Amino acid sequence: MHVQEWLETVPPLAIYLLVGLVIGLESLGIPLPGEIILVSSALLASQHGEIDPFVLGACASAGAIIGDSIGYAIGRKGGRPLLAWLGSKFPRHFSEAHIATAERSFQKWGMWAVFFGRFVALLRIFAGPLAGVLRMPYWKFLTANILGGIVWAGGTTAVIYYVGVVAESWLKRFSWLGLVAAVLVGLASMLIIKRRAGKVQTAHQEPEPVAAGD
Repeated sequence: MHVQEWLETVPPLAIYLLVGLVIGLESLGIPLPGEIILVSSALLASQHGEIDPFVLGACASAGAIIGDSIGYAIGRKGGRPLLAWLGSKFPRHFSEAHIATAERSFQKWGMWAVFFGRFVALLRIFAGPLAGVLRMPYWKFLTANILGGIVWAGGTTAVIYYVGVVAESWLKRFSWLGLVAAVLVGLASMLIIKRRAGKVQTAHQEPEPVAAGD
């Protein structure tokens, strides 16, 4: 079953909690499809009035900020042995190559890596724990974490919601044009096929030329 189809069977309150929980766990360092859940929920909110996009965005932002903060605390306490343990449990996401790439990003961009990491699937998982492991000053981390969480979670919710609303309104308004276009294309295709079939049939019916010696 598709994610959005499954979400349609879930009460709005459960969707708010689910979005916050999944994004929080992903931000903490557990590989989960937080972005997929958020996009699907925002799109569902644009189609059903029971889901409030503002509450949804707030829950997503809270989950992102809290999850990243917990990940930072765990990373600061666990240090590099934590990354090694994560690599043994989730080799696909916490491989040495991925850790090295994320670490270079942090060394180059500092707190901006936490902010922009929200928009990159790999860094979104690494941001909190790795910032703690690298002993980034907490005030820098917290500032980037809050801004990044709000811009990413709130912005994604708003964009997907309004795109969904506009798309649905456009489809309702111009659905008859689509129907007319489909009918015209169908008729044109039938006429072309019929015309070509007629030419083929005529060609087969033409008598073959008689040789002069016959």
